[in-house]
Amino acid sequence: MSKLEELINELCPNGVEFVDLGSICQSTYNIKWGEQDSDFQYIDLTSVDRVEHRIIETTTIDASSAPSRAQQIVQVDDVIFATTRPTLQRFCSIPKEFDGQICSTGFCILRPITNKITPHYIYHIISTTDFQTYVEAMQKGASYPAITGKEVKLFRIPLPPLPVQEEIVRILDNFTELTAELTAELTARKQQYQYYSTLLFDHAKTNGVSSIKEVCYIEKGKTPIQKAIPGEYPMVVTTTERKSCDSYQFDAKAVCIPLVSSRGHGVASLNHVYYQEGKFALGNILCALIIKNETEVLSKYLYYYFEQTKDYTLVPLMKGGANVALHMNDIEKLKIPLPPLAEQQRIVDILDRFDTLCNDISNGLPAEIKARQHQYEYYRDKLLTFPRVELEV
Repeated sequence: MSKLEELINELCPNGVEFVDLGSICQSTYNIKWGEQDSDFQYIDLTSVDRVEHRIIETTTIDASSAPSRAQQIVQVDDVIFATTRPTLQRFCSIPKEFDGQICSTGFCILRPITNKITPHYIYHIISTTDFQTYVEAMQKGASYPAITGKEVKLFRIPLPPLPVQEEIVRILDNFTELTAELTAELTARKQQYQYYSTLLFDHAKTNGVSSIKEVCYIEKGKTPIQKAIPGEYPMVVTTTERKSCDSYQFDAKAVCIPLVSSRGHGVASLNHVYYQEGKFALGNILCALIIKNETEVLSKYLYYYFEQTKDYTLVPLMKGGANVALHMNDIEKLKIPLPPLAEQQRIVDILDRFDTLCNDISNGLPAEIKARQHQYEYYRDKLLTFPRVELEV
């Protein structure tokens, strides 16, 4: 029998009380801007990482020009939850470095009454499937769906004795810590990937160069993305996941480059360049580069070159006001370094290994992170499910 089972059998064998979340949290609306020193600078907590659930962005605010409405001053171990666009599931426990600072509007602050509930128990509770279902049912609004802080606090939660809560938290924290370690490893590997790709292509510049027009055919995609009929062939679009199509345009190895900005609104930007082999359709807002002679240039080498250098080779070529776009005749004129075929293959082999480790959702670190997250979610929902004991009136 596990320690958790022993604690449940001893302390709550017949089930646990369910209470409103707000009933075991203190009020946080206790300070108004007008009560503060107008010369004091405050930090507004403005953004939380949706993967690692940590604060990633703050803004310094001058209290003399700040809004007059009440603001929430956070403390260590407060749990914050985003009430605007809540399906993004942004929540975290406040660490020491943000103690006493001001939380942005759009967050609900949950300050636990610590002799009744532990902060991390709340954290795990508001990540459950039941809580997410409740939020989705209660949120209002189309463009910016939101749930009120009051409604968040009306959510009913199981409240086992503190020793049971602490053991559940210990078990679930082991899962989240492992996921955090894997995420940190992925971040480090992506930095390493970028470093070596830069190094490899800088070295490649010492060799001869050729223009894209000399080594590639270039052709625009023909398939209207929104009107494509799903079918047996992959269709390359401007996302990493492929759509499908009932017909194909190419039967080749190709480097696919978006011809429109990833961000729009007058901003030149490309998120990714794409690589595809075999029979495939191509969206009409991309073009395909197809190598004329694979004994001189490897398609995969060309793909990695543009994927790693796009910010200073392709993006500066983008033109336009509201609709920023690339033109194929400008791409054709680009010069690329062309080391010997053996060196191209060596570069491809190195970058293939990094790409698998950093981006492969089947075998790389993303797959491991996803598996650990699913494992956490399974045990979280299982461990936080209790039979209900109603209090006598």
